[in-house]
This record gives sequence, structure tokens and C-alpha cells, in this order.
Amino acid sequence: MERTARILVTSRHALLGVVMMFTLASSVSAAEAGHRSSGPSSHVLSSAGKAGPAGQARLPTQALGATVAVVAGRQTARVGALFDADRADDLAGGHQCTASVVHSPRRDLVVTAAHCVSDTGTDLVFVPGYRDGHAPYGVWKLEHRYLPDGWTKDQDEDSDLAFATVDEQDGRSIEDVVGANRFTPGTATGATVVTVVGYPDSRETPIGCTNRPTAYSSTQQRIDCPAFTQGTSGSPWINDAGQVVGVLGGYDQGGDTDDVSYSVTLRGEAADLYKAAISDP
Repeated sequence: MERTARILVTSRHALLGVVMMFTLASSVSAAEAGHRSSGPSSHVLSSAGKAGPAGQARLPTQALGATVAVVAGRQTARVGALFDADRADDLAGGHQCTASVVHSPRRDLVVTAAHCVSDTGTDLVFVPGYRDGHAPYGVWKLEHRYLPDGWTKDQDEDSDLAFATVDEQDGRSIEDVVGANRFTPGTATGATVVTVVGYPDSRETPIGCTNRPTAYSSTQQRIDCPAFTQGTSGSPWINDAGQVVGVLGGYDQGGDTDDVSYSVTLRGEAADLYKAAISDP
């Protein structure tokens, strides 16, 4: 299934009885300056969720490893869906991957899986907070894309990570509009639980799952979360400090089953790629 060096610049078991309230922490607020690339699964639980302080969105109280529908909110607005640019005026049913906003000096950066954006002949747009055919925070065109050499040369699954910049709208950057989480390479796998948020192509709203990642290999990490199907490639793995410590992709472009997902471990290559993306003029 679908799942540094020179930089190419171009445009998911349950731990029963354990209950967890997850709040996506606001690391950088808007006020501050394959597997899974493509009817709701029976694994997805419906819940109204809760709203935390200052508009923070929380996943509902749940057992670790349970996948739930994610309600709209300030924090979850930082995660969105990727579409072909020719679907920008007719979004319903057309998303193919997931991406999320991460902090950068120019406040214009999103992170996703390399296999989601490696076709440089296809223009793409990012829709943060996408729901049911609507773009509550606008439609943002991907401009420069940053992919590691390991992917561009060999499609190495240990290099399945990418960044892209997006254009301003009406003089405002995407980070001004929705805020951003912090891309944080070097975090030890399983040091904390993470929440994965993504857009299955069978749904028009996002799903989320909180669990503790484990090492799959020296270069890959995995997480047990059901129903992360096609379309969830690129989903951020966000810890309780609002840090992105994984991106769904890697092994078999995200995994060979919908109930276990993968990410490359974010180490030196990831750090170099991020540095290149924020340093490029």
C-alpha cells in the first residue's frame, strides 16, 4: 500500500481502562506573531468533544488507541487536507493527503509526507480545517516544495517527509490565520503519547487517535490506531506540548494495514530538511 543531502525545491491496541484527555497545546498561536494518500469506518467513534481555554480544541475523553471524530477548533485548524489545485473551487470528496502548519520564521510552512507532494507536475492546494466541502480558513496554494534526496533519488521510505511553503492571502500568512505547531526532530520515540489527526478519503471531516508510539526500526516508528485509511498520509503526530514529532508515512508509505501507522523517526535528515525549508530565500 502507499506508503539529506541535496534538497529538491519545487512547488495511526487500545490500552483498555486508561482514559486520556488530550489537549493540543498552543505552541505558536495565531495571535503570536498512500498508505493513505488517495462511509466512515465503524472504528470511528462519534463524539461532540470539548472546548478548552482560549478556544483550544480537545479530543473527547477516550481510551488510548481509540479513533474518534475530531470537532472543529483553533488547534485542529492547523491540520488540513491536500487537494489537486483544479479542485479548489469544488473541494467536496477530492482530498488526497493530510498536511499541517508548522512554525517557521516566514510563517508560511506546512509539513506532510514526501509521497504526497513528489509529483512536481501537479499543482496542489492546502485547506486547513477542511470540513464537508468548506474551507473555513481559505485555500492556500503550495509554492516551493522541499524533499530529501533519499526520496527524490530512490523513494527511500526512511526519507518520506516533505515541507512546502504556501502563498500569503490578503497580506496575511497562514500562520497568522491558524497558528502553528512546532516541528521538533530529535524527540525519543515513545517519550510521550501523541495524537494523530488526519483526513481519510472516505470522510469529509478529520479523525484523531491518541496513543504512545513504539520503535519499528532504528529509522521508523509506529502507532496503533484504527481506521487510518487512504488519505491520512502526512498526518502530524502531535505531543501534548504542541510539537510535531512524527508525520504519517515511511514504511510502505504509511503502513500495510489501516490499524497501524508509521512515520520516519525525525532525526538529522529531518532537521536538515526543515533548516533548508526555513532558510531558502
